[in-house]
Amino acid sequence: MKKQTLRLLDYLEAKRTVTPMEAWFDLGIYRLSACVFKLRKMGHNIITGRVTVKNRYGEDCIVANYKLIEA
Repeated sequence: MKKQTLRLLDYLEAKRTVTPMEAWFDLGIYRLSACVFKLRKMGHNIITGRVTVKNRYGEDCIVANYKLIEA
C-alpha cells in the first residue's frame, strides 16, 4: 500500500470523514478520489457525500466528503 493511501486510512480511522481540502492540507494528498478508490478495492467501506464549504472568496462550494463506515 502506498504511503498516501496508508495515511488516508489512518486519518479516516481516527476522524471518520475527509474532504479534498483536508486531504491536501493535512495529508498532502492531491488526488483524494484515487486513494479512496484504492481503499475501496481493498475492501474498505467508504461512502461519498457532499458538503458545502466556503472558498477563499467566501463563496459556497459543494465538495465531496468521504466517510469510513466501520464493519
